[in-house]
Amino acid sequence: MLQELELSRTKSETPSSTENTQKIWAWLSQRWAVQWSMGLIFPIGLLWLWQISVAKNWVNPLLLPSPELVWIALKDLYSSGELWSNLRVSLIRIAYGFSAGVLLALALGLIMGLSRRAEAYIWPTFKVINLVPVVGWIPLLILVVGIDEALKIILIAKAALVPMTINVFKGVRNIPQPLTEVAQVYQLRTWSKFKNLVLPGAFVSFIGGLRLSLASAWGALVAVELLASSEGIGYVMVYGRQIFQLDVVMATVIVIGLVGFAFDVLISLLQKKFRGWDKAI
Repeated sequence: MLQELELSRTKSETPSSTENTQKIWAWLSQRWAVQWSMGLIFPIGLLWLWQISVAKNWVNPLLLPSPELVWIALKDLYSSGELWSNLRVSLIRIAYGFSAGVLLALALGLIMGLSRRAEAYIWPTFKVINLVPVVGWIPLLILVVGIDEALKIILIAKAALVPMTINVFKGVRNIPQPLTEVAQVYQLRTWSKFKNLVLPGAFVSFIGGLRLSLASAWGALVAVELLASSEGIGYVMVYGRQIFQLDVVMATVIVIGLVGFAFDVLISLLQKKFRGWDKAI
């Protein structure tokens, strides 16, 4: 009798304990602080492994400086003003190049999305341009526009152009067929159809492509500054490598990663703000 009571008690307690565990995990998953803390586990572990590798001489300190030396180099770059001055140049370049690429992408995406004939004319050339990496255009563009700011802005614009054009093009083409049929039934004028049907569909895809487009533009900027620049955050990295100060190189790598991460967070917040627009059109 006692065994039966014990079994019935455990059976009655098991579902409640499982439910409590699920509630706790659901509560934790909804807390952004917990999510960020879990995301910091891998970087902290990597930093610990880095410190241990240098302390135990697993890696030559000349090839991999300690985190302490990198931190000192980062503080020196900041206190001297060299970090901000070069980062400011890079941010201005990304602003001009990204803006130009996005505007051109909107035009190309809308034109190809609205016209099959335009797609037949433009898409093959666009695909060829897409297949050539950003670095591959540097020798040709140096001959055409030189090595000044125009080179950097054109290459950044190209990097932002490709993913954004594809997103806008697909957004226009993927407008739900029932909405298109309703517009035809009501015989909407061209401008009214464009304003109320095409633009919302393109805008949803535009917001969705911002993250990939900005990431491509930032990567292209760093690549261009590594190869053809006398200022900018990429140039600081090249300069550190030339004088064999790998602590400076690692410090600039950290800055590039943090700035790229900040861009990604800002775009994700913007996407959350406009989430649900695809259901509204």
